[in-house]
Amino acid sequence: MSIRSSGRRTGAGAAALAIGASVLLVPTAGTARAEPLPPRPAPAVDASLLHRAGTHVRARQGAPALPDDVSALSWLVADAGTGAVLAAHDAHRRLPPASTLKTLFALTALPHLPGSGRHTVTEAELDEVPEGSSTVGLSADHTYRVADLWRGVFLSSGNDAVHVLAEMNGGWDVTSAQMQAKARALGARDTTVVSPDGFDADGQASSAYDLAVFGRTGLADPAFAEYAATADARFPGGTNADGSPTWTYGIENTNRLVTGQDGMGRYPGIIGVKNGYTSQAGFTLIAAARRDGRTLLATVMNPQWGGANAVYEEARSLLDWGFAAAGRVDPVGSLDPLPPPAAPPATTRTVAGRAVARNGLDVGTPMVYGVSAAFLAAVATLTGAAVLRRRRSP
Repeated sequence: MSIRSSGRRTGAGAAALAIGASVLLVPTAGTARAEPLPPRPAPAVDASLLHRAGTHVRARQGAPALPDDVSALSWLVADAGTGAVLAAHDAHRRLPPASTLKTLFALTALPHLPGSGRHTVTEAELDEVPEGSSTVGLSADHTYRVADLWRGVFLSSGNDAVHVLAEMNGGWDVTSAQMQAKARALGARDTTVVSPDGFDADGQASSAYDLAVFGRTGLADPAFAEYAATADARFPGGTNADGSPTWTYGIENTNRLVTGQDGMGRYPGIIGVKNGYTSQAGFTLIAAARRDGRTLLATVMNPQWGGANAVYEEARSLLDWGFAAAGRVDPVGSLDPLPPPAAPPATTRTVAGRAVARNGLDVGTPMVYGVSAAFLAAVATLTGAAVLRRRRSP
């Protein structure tokens, strides 16, 4: 009798515990408890600042004054490592870029056309080279190593080399479209590509900001960086079938900060990147230099006074200022693309009196299943142990 009585009590207790556990398993009504999104970090600067006209710099106490000899219509100084823009003037003003646009051409085509390849140039590929534009001296029916073609682009700013490489890349129009897409992917929205060689064309434009983006991106590619920093090279005048030269002639980088030619003097720490000139664009330049572990970029578009050296002198002044201002100015912008917008918070709909998220999960009731299941398992264990003890009792 005692055993039966204990068993009934034990069963009743277990039933009560089970009922209690089952109550926990029933979700209770309540308000939606969607997990809150983490707050977005506040931007370091107003993202629209560089879109405003004028000169922008956020100098701390003790910062050097900006150089007063810069007459360019648009310019910018940035840290290539962090992407921080240290100072700028009309950074997003859309202007003809001249051959600085070849940096975007290289970013687009270089990954598809590595220097190890070879190509035989045709008359058709040279027919569209604008008369009077800069060339490296390609000849039809000659086979060239692709690395030589790229040296023709970077050192001699050769439009003949650009035309040949563009045809190898799928054609002039295809390459233009690819360049446009590449610019947008990098967050460079001031650039319109009409002629991949940078030659004057209706509607073609870029900005000091976009050119800095192209220069910074290019320096991250070892092949691009090597071509951009090369001061001089031997170029094939005649070639064998395998592209090896039968005779060569010297070519020099047209960037005077790299070569130090024409009285400029080589800029200390210079590592490239690209210069340009057309009658519409005036002189343009992307210059990069490295000192004490920092790499700075300066872009200069169309100086309004001085001769052919003015663009180099103004870039030199801006780079000097940038290195002297290290740690003494706050950024006025960034070369990094803007992040995508944050995902909107989850919305809910009501189904049979319950709030249900759009992904189908019930968010109107608290989730207590994990706790109640553990509790039920513990109850079952205790109940089973009690029953065994009773059965083993004499």
